[in-house]
Amino acid sequence: MTIRVLIADDQMMVREGFSVLLNAMPGIEIVGEAVNGREAVAKVRELAPDVVLMDIRMPELNGIEATREIVAADGSARVLVLTTFDLDEYVYQALRAGASGFLLKDASARQLADGVRVVAEGEALLAPSVTKRLISEFAKMSDTPRRAAQTAGAYGELTERETEVLVLIAQGLSNAEIAERLVVAESTIKTHVSRILVKLGLRDRTQAAVFAYEARLVVPG
Repeated sequence: MTIRVLIADDQMMVREGFSVLLNAMPGIEIVGEAVNGREAVAKVRELAPDVVLMDIRMPELNGIEATREIVAADGSARVLVLTTFDLDEYVYQALRAGASGFLLKDASARQLADGVRVVAEGEALLAPSVTKRLISEFAKMSDTPRRAAQTAGAYGELTERETEVLVLIAQGLSNAEIAERLVVAESTIKTHVSRILVKLGLRDRTQAAVFAYEARLVVPG
């Protein structure tokens, strides 16, 4: 199955470069480009891509607001945020807006393609250590007292094992790694993850990780 990708970036060279790189990868097709957030929202409605590569700093509508609108309006399009700096002050906000992960713009062609595939499959781009560091850093900057109170009530619906799995998700472990840690089958972990997302009303593992930090289940650091 071909993964349909929309590239949203206000720099033409970036759009063209990513288009060339990704179109050369098997199973990936660039279906459109957008020069700002407003156009990205419109093209998601028009083209129905599987993944949106979203720059954060764009005119008319920034990537954070565009991500929020896309996630709210379309349950299938996944947003993969692109950023120039590994400590971009807006990345955490984008994750909270519903992005499924992010990549640095200097990522290799293979990393870019792998990131698109991971997000398209409904997983979160959480494995790289830089991602875990960013989530930790920006969790410190969120309105933690209010968010912690809100999230504490929500995770009370989880079982003890589901809470344990949620913490391991936030630490960046894959289903296979969690299964090995807890000495259970990987299929059991997949079931736990699905139940966690449903109970908490979350979209994917990235939102689950952010939730865990905001609920103080994982201490940033």
